[in-house]
Amino acid sequence: MNTVLGAAFAVALASTTSFAAHAADYEWKFQSSDTAGTPTFEIDTEWTKRVEEMTNGRIKIELLPVGAIVEHAETQDAIAAGILDGHITDVSYFSGKDPAFSLIANPIGAWADPQQMFRFMNYGGGKELMNKLEGPYGLHFIGAITPGLESFVSTVPINGVADLKGLKIRAPEGMVQEVFAAAGAAPVNIPQSEVYTSLDKKVIDAADATVFATNQAMGLNDIAKYPVYPGFHSMPLVEVSMNKEKWDSLPKDLQTILTVSVRDLSQDLVARLQMKDREAVAADLKKGDIHITNWSDDERAKFRKIAMGQWKKVADRSDNAMEVYETLTKYLKAQGLLN
Repeated sequence: MNTVLGAAFAVALASTTSFAAHAADYEWKFQSSDTAGTPTFEIDTEWTKRVEEMTNGRIKIELLPVGAIVEHAETQDAIAAGILDGHITDVSYFSGKDPAFSLIANPIGAWADPQQMFRFMNYGGGKELMNKLEGPYGLHFIGAITPGLESFVSTVPINGVADLKGLKIRAPEGMVQEVFAAAGAAPVNIPQSEVYTSLDKKVIDAADATVFATNQAMGLNDIAKYPVYPGFHSMPLVEVSMNKEKWDSLPKDLQTILTVSVRDLSQDLVARLQMKDREAVAADLKKGDIHITNWSDDERAKFRKIAMGQWKKVADRSDNAMEVYETLTKYLKAQGLLN
């Protein structure tokens, strides 16, 4: 009996030792554009644990919150320099490097639901475009995720396009800002981590932040009691990307696992945040001091028309941006999403 137990213990020890050896194969630091403790950050962190399990410990990813090592708009350079191994971040933060990033990151008005964007990114040429854009900066684009259609945070009622005039709005750099400016607003570029303080101190009146549940978790609805839900404006492309040399050095099986795991994360994130959104809306309505506005179809159409007018303007600014514009509009027309 002791011999049997001893043999079993030896097998278990060998297995543990083997796992420990594999655990050190690839240890990476990724930085998120989300704040620690938010639903999005927690779900993304769960993804890193699944990757470790799926690879039998060969890949271990430490996900750090926004600003942990570098500022939110510096992660691309940090990855190329080897300071970070990868990131999970809003693509629009890199619009200053090439207008193409702005157009693919958030073609305002293009998407009515996350699946439309995922189909474009996975099967309509989007993934190839991202790798072409990021290759020169030393990154490999693994896959697209999104929190979904965003809510809109506001300290004042916004019932339609006319109410945007003169409004100080937090919006990411690039086309999102340009669309709001074209609609008459005064956009301000600040990171999401500073939205609460900026609203509280009245530096801004409203914010393109994120989905309703995450806004609630960050306390934004407590100080900005006139959210627009469902959002009328934005569904950001969030990239999961990493250092290209490190990606190219990976065995094919690990590349495949990472690719499929991000595709799974995209669905996991959208489904769970939509559930949280509905719970958060019900909870806020029950409190009675939140005034949720849902724009009419006519007002949404007005805003989309303004947004579409900016697509071509952005496309004319670089060859890459024009390629994004042509690929995107071709896909939208083929899918009956653009008249």
